[in-house]
Amino acid sequence: MRRVGPSLLRLAAGAVVLWFLVRQVGAAPFGAGLRAVTWPALVVAVVLNAATSVCSAWRWRVVARALGAEIGLPVAVGAYYRSLFLNSVLPGGVLGDVHRAVTHGRRDGDVVRGLRAVAWERLWGQVVQAVLTAVVLLTLPSPVRPAVPYVLAGVAVAGGCAALALRRAARRGRPRLARAARTVSDDLRHGLLAARVWPQLTLASVLVVVGHTVTFVVAARAAGAAAPWGELVALLMVVQCAAVIPLSVGGWGLREGAAAWVFAAAGLGAATGVTLSTLYAVLMLVAVLPGAGLLLGDAVRRRRGQGRLGESGRADAVPRALEVVGD
Repeated sequence: MRRVGPSLLRLAAGAVVLWFLVRQVGAAPFGAGLRAVTWPALVVAVVLNAATSVCSAWRWRVVARALGAEIGLPVAVGAYYRSLFLNSVLPGGVLGDVHRAVTHGRRDGDVVRGLRAVAWERLWGQVVQAVLTAVVLLTLPSPVRPAVPYVLAGVAVAGGCAALALRRAARRGRPRLARAARTVSDDLRHGLLAARVWPQLTLASVLVVVGHTVTFVVAARAAGAAAPWGELVALLMVVQCAAVIPLSVGGWGLREGAAAWVFAAAGLGAATGVTLSTLYAVLMLVAVLPGAGLLLGDAVRRRRGQGRLGESGRADAVPRALEVVGD
């Protein structure tokens, strides 16, 4: 029940947000987002997603190597496509990352290290995205700009409290927390913060954020958003930060809620935000479809492998039976 509970809560949170949006703006903006899909927008989304997937796989590879594991870039790209597709169609938005971590961990012979590598890779990307969003909001005019200093202060206080609580719990002699604190410290000092590691992670993360932002801008223009470029980028980066929070139904939920809120605050209408968010979701779903093909190929290879094992077993049974008869 402990494992199922958080997943159900995340699913329920996403469903509640979607229900509230439908109550407020109706179903028409969702339909408008589906009708706004165009071939040029699809092509741009597929190309940009391929570029960001390579950058994300590169970031994951750098993290894994810093932690003592090894993964080739082609393998990492394929695994990342699989995880993106699973995140897009399964509840919670993180099950694809879990699949990627466990699969690589088993191949490497250390599942825990595989989980750590994926967790650090995702966290690094989210931190860079949050920093870039704060810089953009403090630089470009937007209706949410006055609230940014308070949000940053709240995040800093929450992070400091969490660090102090972890340190205090470790000092009180709790073995698990103490080991976790030491592992985090070792990963950072001897791995991720090394002079040759953190610049690569940061560069890859910046490129990923830029790629996703451009895709969002394309979706916004196709959906009819007429805001100036600077204001539009600032609004969409807020939506991206909300989208990484794992409270969704197959990726749907907080992203649409955040889009409705920021576009309503900018005077562009909540319906416009829902429309462009729906369009973006469709574009990204098409862009990650190669992951579905890779998963299907994995399933076919497993079935063939099981079939070969079965045939081998039956073939070996014939000589054994003859030997028994001979005896």
